[in-house]
Parts: sequence; structure tokens; C-alpha cells
Amino acid sequence: MEIKGKVHEVGATQQVSETFKKRDLIVEFAENPTYPEYIRFEALQDKTALLDTFKAGDEVEVFFNLRGRPWTDKAGKTSYFNSLVIWRINAIAAGAPTAATPAYAAPVDVSTTAGEDDDLPF
Repeated sequence: MEIKGKVHEVGATQQVSETFKKRDLIVEFAENPTYPEYIRFEALQDKTALLDTFKAGDEVEVFFNLRGRPWTDKAGKTSYFNSLVIWRINAIAAGAPTAATPAYAAPVDVSTTAGEDDDLPF
């Protein structure tokens, strides 16, 4: 999955255990600019370094996996949690084409000139 938005906050790397670390990224997603959404993503293990070059205000495209898991408390009640795990992030350059304005190759003239030999049978 992927989403484009503006970096709102880049969290510090958290060393959860000796072998596990994570880092949060909050992205402002403004599909409707009047009511922007703030989406929390997680970068895990070696992917935490992907966030080193980003700061608040940067326009980004985040590629992520959606993960979900159950958790059962001591009383036996099960709750479900979702997480958005980053596997790639790209900066979007100012003025770069967006989905609304796709970049196409320039048209190529494929017409043949009169008298040109053509070996096609039709």
C-alpha cells in the first residue's frame, strides 16, 4: 500500500529490547484539506534509518504493509490492533507530477514518408 502526504513528526528510535527497535512517523494526509488526517506509521529494525533524512514539512510517499493482530487480556477479552509498517519512503520533489497529472512520454511520429521502402506485407 502507499500514501502521499506531509511529514508532521518523526519520532526518535526506541530500543524496545536488545534485538528489536522501532521508530514512529506521523504523516498528515489531506485528502480533504479542511479535515486532514494524521496517520501513524512504524519503521522497524533496519528500516528505522529510512527516516533519518526526513523532517516536519517534507512531502513524502510512504510504502507500507498493513498488519493486524489480536491480544487477549487477563480477563479473556480479545482486542485487535492494526499497524502500518513502512518498507520504503520517498521524498516528493516540489513540482513533481502527481497521480492527477501523470507524466507521459512525448509523442513519436510513426508515419512513413512517401517512397520509403516498407517490408511489411500489408
